[in-house]
Amino acid sequence: MFRLTRTRRAAPNPISDHSPAESGGRNKRTILNIANRNQNATAYGVLAGISLLFVCFGLTQNAPDAILAGFTRIIQSTNILITDYVALGGVGTAFVNAGLLMLSSVGLLVLLRAPFRGITVAAVFLMGSFGLFGKNIYNVWPIICGTWLYSLLKRESFSEHVYTALFATSLAPIVTEFAFVLRLPGETGAFFGILVGVSVGLIVAPLAAHLKNVHMGFSLYNVGFTAGIIGTVYVSLLKSYGYETGFNLYWSDENNALFSAFLFGLFAFFILLGILLSPKPLAGMKAILRESGQSCADFVALSGFGAVLINMGINGVIATGYVLLVGGPLNGPTIGGILTIAGFGACGKHARNFVPVLFGVVLGSLTKVWHIDDPAVLLAALFGTSLAPVAGHYGWVWGIAAGFLNSSVALCSGVLHGGMNLYNTGFSAGIVAAFLVPLIEALPKRKARIKGEALQENTSAEIV
Repeated sequence: MFRLTRTRRAAPNPISDHSPAESGGRNKRTILNIANRNQNATAYGVLAGISLLFVCFGLTQNAPDAILAGFTRIIQSTNILITDYVALGGVGTAFVNAGLLMLSSVGLLVLLRAPFRGITVAAVFLMGSFGLFGKNIYNVWPIICGTWLYSLLKRESFSEHVYTALFATSLAPIVTEFAFVLRLPGETGAFFGILVGVSVGLIVAPLAAHLKNVHMGFSLYNVGFTAGIIGTVYVSLLKSYGYETGFNLYWSDENNALFSAFLFGLFAFFILLGILLSPKPLAGMKAILRESGQSCADFVALSGFGAVLINMGINGVIATGYVLLVGGPLNGPTIGGILTIAGFGACGKHARNFVPVLFGVVLGSLTKVWHIDDPAVLLAALFGTSLAPVAGHYGWVWGIAAGFLNSSVALCSGVLHGGMNLYNTGFSAGIVAAFLVPLIEALPKRKARIKGEALQENTSAEIV
């Protein structure tokens, strides 16, 4: 006879056995991680392609020997404001330099496996923007190395500070001043240039993290504000030892037809590519336009990279149109301002919040002693859109007021840092935001509306 026996099910192994729900959850996470990696690869690939486009455009404009000679000039000449690399080194040199800086930034971020966010686009575009006037393939690296050294001293990953390092290159001209302009004896100039650049990179991260509270996220260029303070201290020390600072005015105005075709073609490409990459482009744009932009809101996380490209293209078209409409030239500095507005279309700027700031500058031109197409005023208008969150949060009237005020402050703040801080309007915008926002909040019968994200630990707010 056969004995009936009851088989006992083995107890689940806590390491290798999982319930169907747990397995399903893990599978979903795996699929999501793969999708995120694919999206990151696509987005970084687009940025690398744009960088190469700048290099290729530059190579078509001048012969290789002329481009190399132009690099010698832009590296060894003073780079303080306003030094148009198109005027100093030629169209080819300026665009190859900008493209190489963008490509190097993309490579560094990929090497560090930095997640792709809105701040990623802004950082890469800002390197390219000022690669047309002030930053070059020589003077940015000591500052980046200084921030890397800071991360080592803090025993933190450099990926946590890499955006600070990239934005801090706004003080790159100080490296050039020591290395080539001050005419220090022997080889000490290059040594002191590197040393000063490293020192800037060392101190910028903790200062930027603290100073973001001053303007509460209402200026998008936080490191520009920080760099203005650092530059003021460094230049004050130089002046106390007899160094006299001044200002440059390399300013080209003969390439409007060429640069108009390049920029409008570039921004049309952004819009078309964004439509292809975005499953719901209109919905994505609507979500972006509803944001105030405060504290460098991440539009990539909000609406996806496709919608961000559309927003960037629209921003770029409006900014280019503004320069042409007021009679300004398209050159290294103004194209830098246009690319900055486009780049921050990924984290903080859209047509609803930055256009009122431009109107504020136009209004100022009707009553103040300068003209709307003066070089410094054009840059104050374009880079003054750092104050876009003021309009996004409080309305277009206050955006106009912010632009009106900043157009005056920006023309005076450069004296403090002697033109060493390329983000001079970021410095002035921080001052204006710190001055204006508390006054708005103090108006009668108005409840405090400052959003909590301005004061919380926000990585993007610390580093922009």
